[in-house]
Amino acid sequence: MEGCAVSQENIHNRIAVLRAERGVSRKDLAGALGVHYQTIGYLERGEYSPSLHLALRIAAFFEVPVEVAFSLRPFPRLGEEGR
Repeated sequence: MEGCAVSQENIHNRIAVLRAERGVSRKDLAGALGVHYQTIGYLERGEYSPSLHLALRIAAFFEVPVEVAFSLRPFPRLGEEGR
């Protein structure tokens, strides 16, 4: 990917935003995905990058394209997306 300066390490996500919009707790999301609830916290804080399989399952749970939930670049802060 020429001209694309992104870190190989960080996968940014909107899991917390998606959970808040839908009123889903970390525990409920973890149960639906078959992972420990602390894993959801690690993902949300960027302390853990999901496997492709887990990322796709999270996107499917929220019924959004994976690009809505995950990105190689930081997501704009709420309210800055239109700028």
